[in-house]
Amino acid sequence: MIYGYARVSSAGQNLSAQIQQLEEYGVAKKDIFKEKVSGRKKDNREAFNRLLDIVVSGDIIVVTKLDRFARSTKDALNTIDMLQEKEVGLVVLNVKNEILDTTTATGKLMITVLSAVAEFEADMIKERQIEGIAEAKKRGVYKGRPSTYHENHKGLQKAIELFNDRDNNKMTVDEIAETFNISRATIYREARKQKL
Repeated sequence: MIYGYARVSSAGQNLSAQIQQLEEYGVAKKDIFKEKVSGRKKDNREAFNRLLDIVVSGDIIVVTKLDRFARSTKDALNTIDMLQEKEVGLVVLNVKNEILDTTTATGKLMITVLSAVAEFEADMIKERQIEGIAEAKKRGVYKGRPSTYHENHKGLQKAIELFNDRDNNKMTVDEIAETFNISRATIYREARKQKL
């Protein structure tokens, strides 16, 4: 059986180009697993995990690009190892306009190299972002995300009052957080700040 997997990182992006390529390769539309979710964590990819659960010996998973399949070398290699143990192949359609097939020795070597390159690329983007933020902070133009809660926020102040009076009101931190739709971490952080 040939299955396809198509993924984009956000709800605003479109899967149609990937689906078209998978169908052109020969994957039936009903056998394409689709999702709109970040690929950084494999646990978040429910459709992908369902696909991994159903494949059996002799099946093939087809993806359009390697970064649709995995974003880190470790993730890619672990998943490929698991697929190889199940005797399931992986085909990546667009690797420098070539098709990469892990059922071949060359394909296995290439997937390892390309996974490392993809991870290196992601790390370089992260490094440049950190450097850019540091430069912006030096120039005084980067302030970070504006704080949702500030000292004049009425809900937070009431939550802190209840937090500090838990001996009398018998409320738990979870109950306080839920009442004001504020996270436990925010309550603890603000309570610590006010004690300083």
